[in-house]
Amino acid sequence: MAKWPDVPAVFGWLSLDARGLWRIADTLVEHTGLARFIGRNYLADTEGRWYFQNGPQQVFVSLAYTPWVYRLDTNGELTTHTGERLAEPTAAWLDEEGSLLISDSANQIGLLHDADLALMIERLRNIGGEAIDPESLLDADRWPTDAGLALASGWIPLAPIRRSEVAARFGFTPEPTASDDHCRP
Repeated sequence: MAKWPDVPAVFGWLSLDARGLWRIADTLVEHTGLARFIGRNYLADTEGRWYFQNGPQQVFVSLAYTPWVYRLDTNGELTTHTGERLAEPTAAWLDEEGSLLISDSANQIGLLHDADLALMIERLRNIGGEAIDPESLLDADRWPTDAGLALASGWIPLAPIRRSEVAARFGFTPEPTASDDHCRP
């Protein structure tokens, strides 16, 4: 990008909502081509700030929760909000609000789309493959020691997590601001 002029980064203009939809100035991006273009150019810098690379300009993304939103199909496969298959899910977490998060082998974290929670509840299993009562996950004192999810790629462990801990644990900045360091990736 050295041939491009030095242009300022943009903050507070582009966001990713909890359903994996892009919003520009709080207006839903409905144009499929534009949404795909943003998704193809969606990256993170070394500071854990996610952005859309638009030519020479970085447009930083405000995150409703996590940098990724996943969809679950009936076969147990996960795809990202950008349409990519999540090949190696490794662990899952349930926060105090009932949101389900899944990480992959690169330690990236994503939120399961709320419309897919019912499908995922059917996949609650212990390591031996026996169904787990979802009610047992509502009380940290009763949390099953071998709770997990049976996905197409295999069984992954499920543990509780506090929403306030997610960004720091997985190294991302939910709300990048202009006061942040402007180093480029």
